[in-house]
Amino acid sequence: MERDEIECFLLLADELHFGRTADRMRLSRARVSQLVQRLERRVGAPLFVRTSRRVALTSLGRQLRADLEPHHRAMEAALTRAVATARGIDTVLHVGFSNPLTGEIALRAAEALRVSHPGLAVEICEVPMSDPFGQLRSGAFDVQLQEYPVREDDLSGGPALIAEARVLAVSSAHPLAARESVSMEDLAGVPLLTIEGELPDYWLEHHVPTHTPGGRPIGRGPAVTQMQEALTLVAGGRGALLTAAHTTTYYTRPGIVYLPFVDAEPVGYGLVWRSGDGTGALEAFAGATREVAGKVAQADRQPALPA
Repeated sequence: MERDEIECFLLLADELHFGRTADRMRLSRARVSQLVQRLERRVGAPLFVRTSRRVALTSLGRQLRADLEPHHRAMEAALTRAVATARGIDTVLHVGFSNPLTGEIALRAAEALRVSHPGLAVEICEVPMSDPFGQLRSGAFDVQLQEYPVREDDLSGGPALIAEARVLAVSSAHPLAARESVSMEDLAGVPLLTIEGELPDYWLEHHVPTHTPGGRPIGRGPAVTQMQEALTLVAGGRGALLTAAHTTTYYTRPGIVYLPFVDAEPVGYGLVWRSGDGTGALEAFAGATREVAGKVAQADRQPALPA
């Protein structure tokens, strides 16, 4: 078996979608089909069931995936370790995360790197809500996993690695709490908590909009500096909080109802670093984060979606 056949088979087994597999391999869909067909001829039986609506593994495909995957991971890890040794990646990487979901991804990426890059130590710390870029600019963090958008001239970022839906946190006593869902237009009827600090206007408008899509003004509630403070104010009826869906998992508490949106744009997350400061350690962390984020998106959790 050729390496490109193995990689194509395992990626398609994960994605079950020829277009996404082609994007990840940076190949055409036709080339992906050719690789799969070549492997099926080599094996002598179909590995996938293809219809106009779906792609699924055959029983033989599932068996081959189970047999191949651990060996492929071991080969990739061996190659990664060799590259890391050649590059001399033996340092401490300081990573910032913006919320519990990104913190979980960063922690799991750090754990994966302990095996593939034993000389690389990863230390993670939370990014202050009121100062999303200050510690990265000062050098306290080498890279951050955080919400997008980021449009800073001195910072660079990769593509979104994961996305999740938005929810509205309101007091259980608020009239909206009886609803099953809300729309962005409903924000005109409740003040939104805002964030205290020196934040870029585009960033604040994205996360705490001033107007609904229809142009109606959205009221402003108190400014907060941390999530627990925000949830306390929400429970006390001081305002509502526009937040990401993972909040429903990590911050369940009495007095608060989380309402899904029917029309809100998802929240995307990605890596951000100082422009020109890319290193081998950062590249290794980025690779581990991409892999972990993909697994989180495919896991049985409601908030996380493939970016």
